[in-house]
Amino acid sequence: MTISIDTNVIAALWDDTDALNAAAVKGLGSLLKARAKLVVPGPVYAELMAGPLRTGEAMDLFFEDTGIQVDWTMEEGIWREAGRAYREYVQRRKRSGGGTSRRILPDFLIGAHALVRDYSLLTLDGEHYKVAFPEICLLSL
Repeated sequence: MTISIDTNVIAALWDDTDALNAAAVKGLGSLLKARAKLVVPGPVYAELMAGPLRTGEAMDLFFEDTGIQVDWTMEEGIWREAGRAYREYVQRRKRSGGGTSRRILPDFLIGAHALVRDYSLLTLDGEHYKVAFPEICLLSL
C-alpha cells in the first residue's frame, strides 16, 4: 500500500508548536519504521516551500533522508478529477450561501492524485477529502 501525505501532516511535523506535532512525529515515525511506501505529490512540495526558511535544498534533503518520494507527475486523469471535485465544491459553497470558495486548487490536486493513483491519503483534514472524494481511503493521525 502506498500512502500519500497531505501538506498539513508534514507542516505539523516541522512545527513543534503545532498542537498535532507529537501525533505527526509518532504517526510518520511509525510509518517510516514499518517501511511503508510514502509519497507526496508536487503540490504538497510547493505548498511546503511557503513555510518559513524552507529552501528546495532543505526540502530535498528531508525527503531523501526520510525516503518519502516526491511524485512530480500529474497526468490528465488527476487534473480532470481535481477539476470535477473543485467544481462541485464551489457549487456546494454557493448553494449553502457560503460565498466564494475558501479552498484552493492544490487541495483538490492532492486528493485527486491519491484517488487516481489508488493511494491512501494521510491528512489532518479528513472531512474535506471525504466530501470531495468519497471513494478515497483516508488515514488520520
